[in-house]
Amino acid sequence: MTDSTAASDANTGKFRVVEALWPRDKAKLHAVRYQVFVVEQQVPEELEWVGDDDQYAALLALDIDQQPIGTGRISADGVIGRMAVLKDWRRCGVGSALLQQLIELGAAMGHRQLTLSAQLHALEFYIAHGFVARGTVYLDAGIEHRTMTRTVPDSLE
Repeated sequence: MTDSTAASDANTGKFRVVEALWPRDKAKLHAVRYQVFVVEQQVPEELEWVGDDDQYAALLALDIDQQPIGTGRISADGVIGRMAVLKDWRRCGVGSALLQQLIELGAAMGHRQLTLSAQLHALEFYIAHGFVARGTVYLDAGIEHRTMTRTVPDSLE
């Protein structure tokens, strides 16, 4: 997978999505997740930082000044998580670019089905990217979620 550059109408006008490495990119990954999950959504820090980040392939969205604006990750077994985009960059294509690259990464890892835990307010976003809600609503860190899955075709063309 290579870097992708996408146009955006937020702030400076452009961003790119790159692969991130733990712990090298810890500060940038932490900055986005802390702001979105801990500050905005009031997720307790002990639930956000459980010590498993080195077990995931992570992506970072960076603005043209190389500042982190979004992140997401995928596990070796095809579970996408920790999708987060800073407030000023939402609805600018950052989340879509991150999710598309996570889907491509999952396909490259050989997965034919991907899973994620979606906050209820984000269901339509994931549905627009081919995910289907499964099961009932449940609480995770006090926030309502649903499990979602997506079949990955042999070719993403």
